[in-house]
Amino acid sequence: QVQLVESGGGLVQAGGSLRLSCAASGRTFSSYAMGWFRQAPGKEREFVAATSRSAGSTYYSDSVKGRFTISRGNAKNTLSLQMNSLKPEDTAVYYCAANLAGLATSPALYPYWGQGTQVTVSS
Repeated sequence: QVQLVESGGGLVQAGGSLRLSCAASGRTFSSYAMGWFRQAPGKEREFVAATSRSAGSTYYSDSVKGRFTISRGNAKNTLSLQMNSLKPEDTAVYYCAANLAGLATSPALYPYWGQGTQVTVSS
């Protein structure tokens, strides 16, 4: 089992940047495909980005493609999400998640989740 803790959220103006981090502990981090998801008030949790075990493959939602970059450091058990050109509609709680099955976009395929970190983008 893996434990996940996110950090790096905060308040930023539209057009600004934030970098989220997710620290993993427990079972070998490199065994897991990793993903970032977000959930705004009153909305379902949605996929943001994912990376394969080796980081050889990444995938982004259309809404963040070109603005966000997912990366991982298997030696340090960390996952990151660099968010640039932020928009008010990016406001949400952001979660990192892990699964052993491989790169996936559905939250239902991720059994392990962090507690989330709030990102608020003001207009």
